[in-house]
Amino acid sequence: MFTCDICGQDGLSEPDMKIHILIAHDENECSCPFCSLDGINYDELMVHIDISHNETEPIHNGNLTGKDNYLHSSMWTNGMSQSKVENTLGHKESKVERVKETKSEEFPMSNSNSGFKKLERQSLPRKRESGRSVLSDTSCGHFSGTVQKQPEKDQHRKRSEKKGMYGSSEEFGKTDAPECPFCGLLGTSGDDLNEHVKIQHAKLMENPSKGCRKEAVYPCPICSLVFASCQILQEHVDLHLAENRPEEFLLADRQLAQKLQEEEERLRRLNEAKREQVEFQKLQMQYGLDNQGGYKQQAFQNMERAVERGQMNPAEYHRRRAAIMESLALGEDDGRTKTSGLIKALNEYYQRCGTEVRRVFLCAETNHYHASIGDKGWGCGYRNLQMLLSSFMKIEQFKHHLHDMMVIPSIPKLQSMIEETWKRGFDPQGAAHFKNKLQGTRAWIGATEIYSLLTFLRVKCRIIDFHRPTGPGGTHPQLFEWIKQYFSSGRDTGLTLHPRVIWTNKTPIYLQHQGHSRTIVGIEERNNGSLCLLIFDPGSHCEAMQKLLLHDMNAGHLKMIRRFIGSMKHKQYQIVAVDGFLSVEEKNVSNLGVEYPSNRWSVVRTLPSQASDLGLISGRVKCWESFLTPHPSVCL
Repeated sequence: MFTCDICGQDGLSEPDMKIHILIAHDENECSCPFCSLDGINYDELMVHIDISHNETEPIHNGNLTGKDNYLHSSMWTNGMSQSKVENTLGHKESKVERVKETKSEEFPMSNSNSGFKKLERQSLPRKRESGRSVLSDTSCGHFSGTVQKQPEKDQHRKRSEKKGMYGSSEEFGKTDAPECPFCGLLGTSGDDLNEHVKIQHAKLMENPSKGCRKEAVYPCPICSLVFASCQILQEHVDLHLAENRPEEFLLADRQLAQKLQEEEERLRRLNEAKREQVEFQKLQMQYGLDNQGGYKQQAFQNMERAVERGQMNPAEYHRRRAAIMESLALGEDDGRTKTSGLIKALNEYYQRCGTEVRRVFLCAETNHYHASIGDKGWGCGYRNLQMLLSSFMKIEQFKHHLHDMMVIPSIPKLQSMIEETWKRGFDPQGAAHFKNKLQGTRAWIGATEIYSLLTFLRVKCRIIDFHRPTGPGGTHPQLFEWIKQYFSSGRDTGLTLHPRVIWTNKTPIYLQHQGHSRTIVGIEERNNGSLCLLIFDPGSHCEAMQKLLLHDMNAGHLKMIRRFIGSMKHKQYQIVAVDGFLSVEEKNVSNLGVEYPSNRWSVVRTLPSQASDLGLISGRVKCWESFLTPHPSVCL
């Protein structure tokens, strides 16, 4: 709080102190110490005292009397400087003499109750602003020498004094002239007064500046320091509080940091759960587990789209729809995606051409099946199974053993056959993954499902897992060596019709890798010692495969079925190889999950980390020493 050094008033804040000095101690405004007159400057006050209060001691020889001493102290009280007081008092005597010479003519006097002589202003009327009097200068800029009389309660007396001052109403009306609203100057005409206002009071007539508004300040409640913004004040106050309670604030900081960390961890887990859910839905859609229907629904939907796009006429749509319904009812493949006679055409080509090949091994005659409108995108496993079964139909011993299977089953029929193997106890883990249902879905199948179905049909087979690359650049040379040993060994090697062509009676090999499966029908041993697989891909259309049946077939046509070591770089491969038949006893003990202590092989089922129910790789049999022994002899 502040105390006024001029008047002694205390209990004022800094803004209040400024306002107090501005109002109570403005150096341009003074008040009379003998009467209630105020709002005048020092010169006017001196003239007023000499005229209205001249019964007190006069000025002698330029020295201040007791009245002047009192006035001098009063001026200091009102904040005026010593130099201004001295300069003003030095000229006081001359001003008083001049005023006394004219007072008898201009100012009729009247006595008041207080005994002091009071004057009525003749040339300028009085103004009232905020309860105090304001005097105006004459046109020459000097004080007029008149002071307004304080208002009287008696209206009759006021009128008589006014009448006595101006003589008569006629004489008073002559002195009525336009007055300046700012300084009270009387003008001779309105044009003169207008020019006076424009020159002398131009600043007052200007529009207020936007930047003149007083900016708010924010004092600190603790140390009274003033700040320009509330944000800075808040930080300053926080520092005061932190100094008083440091332990409290440290604890609050730790709690806040822990809360923020917990919130961040919660958001991370939430985002991760959402991401996993989205990825799982994508995998479900990719692997046919999204309940969008199976083979029949997809075939009909694709044909309807073809009709809408003009790619199929309505008559063809109804004809093919009837053929699909008949095929599904019989459980037989309609043969629209089949290409036959390919192995025979390859045999003839290698006998005629292929000088870059030292030896080539071919499997038994096998038909090629490609994806149709009903299984495009998910039916590769079923199409490879159809290729494998088609080779059984060309081998006499398999034809006799599988006499009940005279035709190639359709994909929905194969799905029902796999479900039947699950009901008989084969592959319970795989059945659980697919929830014991394949019909009406677009679920992928892999090596384990192929193994289960063949075992159910009493076909002896084994799964070999090449679970890591064994060559430079992520290649699998051991896979190629194993396949070469498979076709070149055993009693089913077949006849050597040509020095470099060996057409065996062995069945093709089912090849599985991430996202796709194919069928290996042979292998080339080239002159430079490298190996090249001959592969039937369900993704190759029958129109492309029929080019291999041409008499003028050349090496360019074989590019679609040749696969060198450098092009087989998937991280993991699984193969299903057939090796004869099973007896009834062997069939009963060949279910997946049975361990043979004397074997080096163990049945291991692996699950994808994010989608364990998808059955992408629903199971595998892993041989930990398979790459050390070229041709394992253990069969499951």
